[in-house]
Amino acid sequence: MIELIITHSIAFFYLLTGSISDIKTREVADWSNYGLIAIGIASNLIFSLVSNNWNFILNSLMGFGVFLLLALIMFYTGQWGGGDSKMLMGLGALYGLGLRWEQSSFLVSFLLNTLIAGAVYGIIWSIVLAIKNRKKFLKEHIKITSNKNIKTTRKIFILLFAISIILFFAINDLLLRSMILSLTAMIFFTFYLWILIKAVEKSCMHKLVKPDKLTEGDWIVKDIKYKGKYIAGPKDLGIEKKQIAKLKKLYREKKIKNVLIKEGIPFVPSFFLGWLMTLAFGNILNWII
Repeated sequence: MIELIITHSIAFFYLLTGSISDIKTREVADWSNYGLIAIGIASNLIFSLVSNNWNFILNSLMGFGVFLLLALIMFYTGQWGGGDSKMLMGLGALYGLGLRWEQSSFLVSFLLNTLIAGAVYGIIWSIVLAIKNRKKFLKEHIKITSNKNIKTTRKIFILLFAISIILFFAINDLLLRSMILSLTAMIFFTFYLWILIKAVEKSCMHKLVKPDKLTEGDWIVKDIKYKGKYIAGPKDLGIEKKQIAKLKKLYREKKIKNVLIKEGIPFVPSFFLGWLMTLAFGNILNWII
């Protein structure tokens, strides 16, 4: 029991401070994330030595390994930044995975809850940004919805939605017609949600900054070249220190002025919300299904 209290206390401290830092500065310090990884492994090693039960450290290493793989996938597909990925690895080391896959695990429930919390949190954050920057948002929203391809896609979805309503009343099987209507409504909702997020991204998340204000991991919106030579761009999945140094040098020489970056939604608070949900309810899907 004492091991669980210590583990939850460590997680609470790092998730709370990480969330505050992510919201304020859009990054979580490396020393904090690496500290969580180190403390996660060290605390489980101590638990193993004290209890003479090596499952603690084995579970910790397994949790770190599995979440390292997941973090790398999410990072290199551009879904998360480096700080988010390292935080996830630290939580994997702290809680660990069971040695048997059928064994229930806090981390598995945490991950599922975080996906749900992250989706809701992301939508709310986007709506708040759209309201705060409504003039720029509406201008970008009109621009996107005026696109010929978007107009065609919208007409197709409206037609599908109309057909599903007709089928709803034409089919006798209540379960089948409900599934058809629900699926069509979900596709319709996802389409308009994509437009919302895209408009928010272009109108509220793109920001011009001076090179000396760049931090490692910032997402560059457009390729930056000087005399035809590539310096940094979107394909980098976050700018590196050596690239920042080159840009600072060019800025001091007055050869470039500003850099367009994309400020992502701070995701560590989603980890915190997912953790709180897991602590309070366990796997939230068990309550939904």
